[in-house]
Amino acid sequence: MTTVHIVDDDASVRTATSRLLQAAGYDVSVYESAEQLLTRLPEQGDPACVLLDVVMPGLSGPELQDRLRKLGSELPIVFVTGRHEPVEGAARDLLIKPVSMHRLLEAIEDALRGYAH
Repeated sequence: MTTVHIVDDDASVRTATSRLLQAAGYDVSVYESAEQLLTRLPEQGDPACVLLDVVMPGLSGPELQDRLRKLGSELPIVFVTGRHEPVEGAARDLLIKPVSMHRLLEAIEDALRGYAH
């Protein structure tokens, strides 16, 4: 099954997004911080992607992306933000909150298509 790893410091965003993605047929893992994802690092192999908030306490989304790449992770990342700032090195997509269900699912599918595992 395809897994979407949601990393967002806002509990309501994690809950709502998780429910939406589960209803769309995805397996979902949620993390309240970048550090939490790093302690439970997703395994490579099965189809998966990371839905990653840009601005969070502690490690930011781009800082987590950098750490994951240094650890050899090739998981595709879709960034989400409530701000309208450019994100250096943003992987495939940068979505502005609130994100429509259609646009979110489209971005996740695009990211998964590029995942070679």
